[in-house]
Amino acid sequence: YPPEETLVDLLAVALARHPDRVAASDASGSLTYRELHDRANVLARKLAVLGCGAGQRVGVCLERSTDLVVALCAVLKAGAAYVPLDPEYPEGRLTFMLADSSIRVLLTQERLTGRVSSWSGPIVLVDRAVGSDLDSEVAFDPMVVLPPRAEDPAYMIYTSGSTGQPKGAINSHRGIVNRLRWMQEHFGLQKTDVVLQKTPMSFDVSVWEFFWPLMQGARLVLARPGGHRDPEYLAELIEAERVTVTHFVPSMLQAFLAGPVRRPLSSLREVICSGEALSVEVAARCHARFPHVRLHNLYGPTEAAVDVSYWLCDPEEPRATVPIGRPVANTQLYVLNGRLHPVAIGVAGELYIAGRQVGLGYHGRPALTAERFIADPFATIQGARMYRTGDRARWLPGGALEYLGRFDHQVKLHGQRLELGEVESLLGAVPGVAAAAASVWHDAHGERLVAYCVPEPGVVLEPAVLRAALARDLPLGVVPSAFVSLAELPLSPNGKLDRKALPPPLAGALP
Repeated sequence: YPPEETLVDLLAVALARHPDRVAASDASGSLTYRELHDRANVLARKLAVLGCGAGQRVGVCLERSTDLVVALCAVLKAGAAYVPLDPEYPEGRLTFMLADSSIRVLLTQERLTGRVSSWSGPIVLVDRAVGSDLDSEVAFDPMVVLPPRAEDPAYMIYTSGSTGQPKGAINSHRGIVNRLRWMQEHFGLQKTDVVLQKTPMSFDVSVWEFFWPLMQGARLVLARPGGHRDPEYLAELIEAERVTVTHFVPSMLQAFLAGPVRRPLSSLREVICSGEALSVEVAARCHARFPHVRLHNLYGPTEAAVDVSYWLCDPEEPRATVPIGRPVANTQLYVLNGRLHPVAIGVAGELYIAGRQVGLGYHGRPALTAERFIADPFATIQGARMYRTGDRARWLPGGALEYLGRFDHQVKLHGQRLELGEVESLLGAVPGVAAAAASVWHDAHGERLVAYCVPEPGVVLEPAVLRAALARDLPLGVVPSAFVSLAELPLSPNGKLDRKALPPPLAGALP
């Protein structure tokens, strides 16, 4: 793919080809491609006047709406990078991000100003600025003056680290354009397709949800704020809007399949999973419920432009695990030992990512950037880097990768090393268990493994049955000593399991 392309270039092509098609719609209305670009140009001009351009960052704190789409496009047209500030985040986290991100301007809505009261810099209220000026100003494209370059940052998304302090991961236009170009080549989105945007903008999956349909002349349907947590609403929206492509974090797909939804969703063609390990059980449930849908498992960290590997799940091919697959275009994946030497097929090692999608590093964290973004010893291009993921993986015969869990989710219990993901997968396979999690607790009872289970509707889970099921595969010393029944698993704003929010075992533990 052309390495000099930017997101602005891709958006401009779609506008030229499909000016009068509907680009994005929410519950309040829709925008054509021409209207979207006109509004974004007006807002981009305001950002340029406020000094936003290449090398600058613009904070975006808006609820999911067409205003949000306009704001993201405007930041890119101004040549700057956007920084998502999820209005659902706790006040302390938003305050930290506003102070840490070095944004020049904040884009928000009038009703959300109280959520970002710690910000004392320039604020542009998107719901006022664009609507009042669209008719009175000549909508022009500021990119004819100063277009962004492929190596410039396009966005910075905060991701939590093992220390608990968020860090801003920066990705370039070149990296995300490569990811979008590959996605289009692989999936072949048509202008008649409808893509559901339901992922919070603070999660990097939202980047392709926003921009992939907008570069192809397809239609982007935005779920209502908070709607990504409501399976029945999502099913209604998919059916009403004839959505063809959507994304689920595996834990959310599990909740969606376990819910009361009984709609056929006949328009749905592709379901894309990423963000967590996809279990064989959830994949099988998806295929059984929606046999007309192709299910894909993608893998990638925020530090490498969303996803770097892909796998098409085949319901006819029995597997013990769902692979994360093969690398996307212009990407190299290495499984290495502690000396950065490749390991043999079937041998576990740490996964490293190289190629065009490797990010630019962490904002204001040079030591951490140097630790995680290291020189690529296999590259022929001087200065090339690779990203150290902290994920365990191994190559399978046939050339696919298998994800084995995080190094920091690997625990040692009673002298035995254990992957929490393995326990969760086994629990999820027990009949009647809709969702599962596991955690190690240190309390008056000593160190013990605790299992958390969400029962399917109408099911009463018996600890003896759960223990017996796990004992068939786990050594006796690492079978959970307590089981906690929950109505639902605690999730982060991104829809991932929030392990830190799991309650102590005395709260709701099964006898």
